[in-house]
Amino acid sequence: MESTPVKLTQTVQKGGCAAKVSAIELRKILSQVQFPPTNSSLLVDGSLFDDAAIFKVNDQLALVQTLDFFTPILDSAYTFGKVACANALSDVYAMGGTPQTAMAILAFPTATLSNEIIAEVLQGACDLLAEVNVPLVGGHSIDDDTLKFGLSVTGYVHPEKIWSNNKAQIGDLLILTKGLGTGTLTAALKRGEVSESEISEAIASMTQVNACIDLLRPELADAIHAATDITGFGLLGHGMQMAKASHKTFFINASDVPVLPQAKSFLEKGFLTKAHRSNRDYVSDAVDIDQLDEISKLLLFDPQTSGGLLLSVQKEKAELVLAALKTRFKSAAFIGQVVAAQTSAVVVK
Repeated sequence: MESTPVKLTQTVQKGGCAAKVSAIELRKILSQVQFPPTNSSLLVDGSLFDDAAIFKVNDQLALVQTLDFFTPILDSAYTFGKVACANALSDVYAMGGTPQTAMAILAFPTATLSNEIIAEVLQGACDLLAEVNVPLVGGHSIDDDTLKFGLSVTGYVHPEKIWSNNKAQIGDLLILTKGLGTGTLTAALKRGEVSESEISEAIASMTQVNACIDLLRPELADAIHAATDITGFGLLGHGMQMAKASHKTFFINASDVPVLPQAKSFLEKGFLTKAHRSNRDYVSDAVDIDQLDEISKLLLFDPQTSGGLLLSVQKEKAELVLAALKTRFKSAAFIGQVVAAQTSAVVVK
């Protein structure tokens, strides 16, 4: 199904997770809001900027709740729908959960985009949902100036097997399951430097769901102490949040971080997004990256759309966990370790 008559990336100023409100501005906004009271059944809320909320139903079951939507990151309507779907599902997987239902969030300009284009977006999402046996049970749409699409997803997790972002332990090894670089590669696409076929590996990465529980025996799943998915705030932004939430420091080896093909060359050519700058500002006081060259820094600031999972894994079982993950995530790699809290939340060498 592919008949998009317009280049969707040219209809918006920013695409994908690079369109997120900067983390600094978001924190300023949220600091002015008085939130309603919670209760003891709410196991994970938004206070630590985790990937999803967790609400305990009983001793055996908790709900995972999340939503995610953004503007087009690709010109292909069908593939954009798949990427948006994989990105929304990722928040549930990042909590150690299994998605159960999804609802669509859709805004589009009825005067300038045809119904056929919108149907392609929805079909892309539906086809990916079918792959992971998650039904689309409804949604909401509005007539808006630009196309925006995403999903609200509900999942299940055992209350004692949650992969929150605040439980990394000293000695854990850090695993990243996908290569970095979607921000610069899609910036190059938007500016006409490449076609979608020329960044096919990046698109394959963005459309790959982050499901991995099924790859892990129970004792290996239990060896994952903390997790987050890497999206719009980049590896450093999300890694910093996870390290701070856990009151630890992450040591990352820059040379071990997996990178998508052509990503560094496009960074060298200056294909950047606004998020490269805002992500740098966000982490400036909490990371030590002084030993890196500028391109390596930009890669770590690069806003990912439907990026990989960052996992903090018990050292003794980390090799087995990585071997299991690599059967599906070919780029998965050890990128560092967790140590006692130091001056910087993240140190990269």
